[in-house]
Amino acid sequence: MSKAEVLHRARAMRRQPTDAERRLWLLLRDRRLAGFKFRRQVPLGSFIVDFLCHQARLVIEVDGGQHADCAADITRDQWLASKGYRVVRYWNNDVLSNPEGVLLDLLRHLY
Repeated sequence: MSKAEVLHRARAMRRQPTDAERRLWLLLRDRRLAGFKFRRQVPLGSFIVDFLCHQARLVIEVDGGQHADCAADITRDQWLASKGYRVVRYWNNDVLSNPEGVLLDLLRHLY
C-alpha cells in the first residue's frame, strides 16, 4: 500500500471509529490523561495504529475477538518494536465496561 493510500485509509478510519475506539478517544483527547498527547488512527510505516503517544513511544490497540492469536498482529508488533515503539492491547469489552481500569493500566505504561 502506498503512503497516500495509508493516509486515505487512516482518515476514513478516523471518521468511523468503533464504539470502543470512540470511548477511549474521549478519555485520551486534549491531553486528558496526565497531560500526555495522543493521536488516533496514525500511519506508521505501512500500518495504521489505533492510538499513539509519541512522547512515550507507546502504541495503543483496541481489539475485538478477531484479533485473538492473530499472526498479522504479531508481525506488526515486532515491526513497531524494531522502530522503538511499545504496544499495549485492550479488548473492546474492557474499554467499554472498565474504562477506569484501562486508564490506570495505561498510566503504568506511560511512566
